[in-house]
Amino acid sequence: MSYEALKLENQLCFPLYACSREVVRLYKPFLDEIGLTYTQYIAMMVLWEKNEATVKELGDRLHLDSGTITPLVKKLQSQGLVTRARDAADERSVIVALTEQGGSLRDKAVSIPEKIGRCIPLTADEAGTLYQLLYKVLKTV
Repeated sequence: MSYEALKLENQLCFPLYACSREVVRLYKPFLDEIGLTYTQYIAMMVLWEKNEATVKELGDRLHLDSGTITPLVKKLQSQGLVTRARDAADERSVIVALTEQGGSLRDKAVSIPEKIGRCIPLTADEAGTLYQLLYKVLKTV
């Protein structure tokens, strides 16, 4: 019986996991400057696109369950970046909306993607290919 399949270097999951951790680590100093964690930052990115979203939409977009997204939104609210309110049309749904402070934080965050791009040694073509492959995996799991 061969245990070759159990070697760490033969696992697709490990480089994905390790790269994810390292990329998030690269974000940390830039996000510290604006007072956000990485998860808060990606939630704010969704809200900067739309100004508001339901908790369910946020969870779906970020691939996070309600046990993770609810405390995240509460923390953003305590920081004065978002508001939460029940949807008048559907009491079961909670709408998360940017505050003025949350909207203005976008101006401080706008340079972060470029800064991160300079930290990762990929050409534009390589980054595009990686992006496509990662989203292909995300759509199937």
